[in-house]
Amino acid sequence: MPTHAPRSLAALAVKGLLLVAAAAIALFNGSLWSPVFDSVAYILYLTTRGMPLMTAARASHATPIVIMVMTLLIAGIPAALYERIRGLRTSSPVSVGIWLAATLLLTLPTLMNALGER
Repeated sequence: MPTHAPRSLAALAVKGLLLVAAAAIALFNGSLWSPVFDSVAYILYLTTRGMPLMTAARASHATPIVIMVMTLLIAGIPAALYERIRGLRTSSPVSVGIWLAATLLLTLPTLMNALGER
């Protein structure tokens, strides 16, 4: 028998949908409209140029994934602070919502660039 109360299916579904939305927004942040795309691609190329299988073209293909992961990592900091302050052991829908909001805030420059190019 479990010693804790079972989680509601609705709360799990909400958390899952919020996480998928945060990942989708972070992936958009890694697009070519990102104002940091060129500089991240250049830094990625410089750090991997000694590797025999890494070329400039491959570094530019890896750039969106690197930007996406960094966006999710940085956006997770406010959610982790919220969980720490509240003393939560697991993520709640509120903390995942904070993560989504921080991801959206980090993606605003990319959204503005995408909307500005019509």
